[in-house]
Amino acid sequence: MVTTVPATQAPDWANAVLQPAIEFGPTPLTVLNGAVPPGLQGSLYRNGPALLERGGQRVKHWFDGDGGILGIQFANGTATGVYRYVQTAGYQAETQAGRFLYGGYGMLPPGPWWERFKHGPKNAANTSVLALPDKLLALWEGAVPHALTLDTLDTLGLDDLGGLDGAAYSAHPKRDPQTGEIFNFGVTFGANGVLNLYRSDASGTIRQRGQVPLHGLPMIHDWVLAGRYMVFCVPPVRLQALPVLLRLKSYSDALTWQPQLGTEIIVVDRTTFEVVSRSEVEPWYQWHFGNGGELADGSIVVTFVRYPDFQTNQYLKEVATGRTQTLAEGTLWRLRLEPTSGKVLALEEMVNRSCEFPTVAPAVVGQPSRYTYLSIHRQDVELRHAIFGAIARFDEQTETLTVADLGTHRYPSEPIYAPDAVDASQGWILTVVYDANANRSEAWIYDSDRLDADPVCTLALPAIVPPGFHGTWQSQ
Repeated sequence: MVTTVPATQAPDWANAVLQPAIEFGPTPLTVLNGAVPPGLQGSLYRNGPALLERGGQRVKHWFDGDGGILGIQFANGTATGVYRYVQTAGYQAETQAGRFLYGGYGMLPPGPWWERFKHGPKNAANTSVLALPDKLLALWEGAVPHALTLDTLDTLGLDDLGGLDGAAYSAHPKRDPQTGEIFNFGVTFGANGVLNLYRSDASGTIRQRGQVPLHGLPMIHDWVLAGRYMVFCVPPVRLQALPVLLRLKSYSDALTWQPQLGTEIIVVDRTTFEVVSRSEVEPWYQWHFGNGGELADGSIVVTFVRYPDFQTNQYLKEVATGRTQTLAEGTLWRLRLEPTSGKVLALEEMVNRSCEFPTVAPAVVGQPSRYTYLSIHRQDVELRHAIFGAIARFDEQTETLTVADLGTHRYPSEPIYAPDAVDASQGWILTVVYDANANRSEAWIYDSDRLDADPVCTLALPAIVPPGFHGTWQSQ
């Protein structure tokens, strides 16, 4: 049976999205069911929009909410949680003023046209996190990251990583599990876009930079590490720069879907940052990749969630209103590519269900991998009105999808894999759940091989944590 939300009734998930998040300091978490696995030793960090309204005004896009970071530290069968807003300069100024002052991804600065040039866009620090040995980075792809303390999540300030020189650092870095190196990118705009490439050591300090010229001003959100290569799929979304420069349109509203351009695939040598190949294929849009790797025959394989067009941006805009009406269905695909020519050897759909946020175990990043973990829609909902109500694991070897059924009116975040500190063959899947039945947020822990069984532990959080975007795991 499909659940249809009447136009006059907000869906129950809106309560978690629209309410300003409430901070809490380090707090022992209450076990609701089960027990924290003894081998779960480390910290889960998550980021997402935590404040969507000021002075009676609401942001125009979900991407514009101020970032809030959740940290949960697991040690010796216990869990301690902390939740803090990232104290960006924009957040502090707007808190003091009691109203919005800045523009963002989907909103213009407030006030008459001639006052819109007072401030640049606000660094919302709301998209993802990168855990380093001595700090946590709150990432927002349009600017420099913010550094926070790992334990109490106090904001330390902007962090140039020893070499950004003020350039953007995306929200999707990839860490090579064998070398510890961290690779990332950022896009800068001029007459055309430029793809900036970064290689950092394990501490996060940038050791190498490169540049790749882009055609026009494209939207690039994520990329994939595949063995010796960095792979970028550039969808046919282009920015109309003039309306943005004149403060007549927000960045989001100035993005146009141009399918006639096709999707460009750029393969870069990760050692030299030289372009190996550039090729054009059929048009699609993607926010996120699952993983990539080199196969024995020298080809590379990439998994990603594919959308037929850019309607997903409209859907995400509507999330900030608490009511969604736009159908934007992405499904899991696999691309196999010959890297030196850019020739597509295979392009196939693997999971024909609406899903997002594909993740893999940290130990297999950049290598061929068997399992992909996903956020996925329940089958008893109308997609245009729903956010994700389940998580799942796709087994590429058996082509089997295993879904964790959390029950109705529960909304889990992106699944994060945490390796067991004692048993290398054991892993855990962590997700933060808004339970609308009880109007509270919880942390759920699953056995990674038994998502279709009950969670091994559920923990109550002291306050509602709004659904967010990305997280990471840091082992002790």
